[in-house]
Amino acid sequence: MTASVSRSTRQRDVIARVLQDAEGPLAVNDVLDRARLDLPALGVATVYRTLKLLTEQGRIHPVTLDGETRYEPSGKGHHHHFSCTACGRVFTLHTCPVSLPRGTVYPGGFVIEAHEVTLYGRCPDCAGASSA
Repeated sequence: MTASVSRSTRQRDVIARVLQDAEGPLAVNDVLDRARLDLPALGVATVYRTLKLLTEQGRIHPVTLDGETRYEPSGKGHHHHFSCTACGRVFTLHTCPVSLPRGTVYPGGFVIEAHEVTLYGRCPDCAGASSA
């Protein structure tokens, strides 16, 4: 790996911070929009290259929700997601709504190794707006 690939850049730092500060995994366009608040001239190609590099470095990882790839920081431990059906934002849930420890034998002989859960509904902002 060359020094130019691994060195820190302002763009890379801003994109990493955007992902770190997000309430949940972000799509490429969300990363671009938020990063442009600090770097108005930032291009989508730079975002894609940076997301690829950060993924290769293990700093972030992709999450696929409803066929769309989003990105979030690595090292968050076991967690799940909530997808708002009104505004489209995705939030990280820090409690697990399912009690299926690794090694559990599910009816029919299925041995659980891991699980992913995405809950769908309205986030607090959208739920409040519809009741007002």
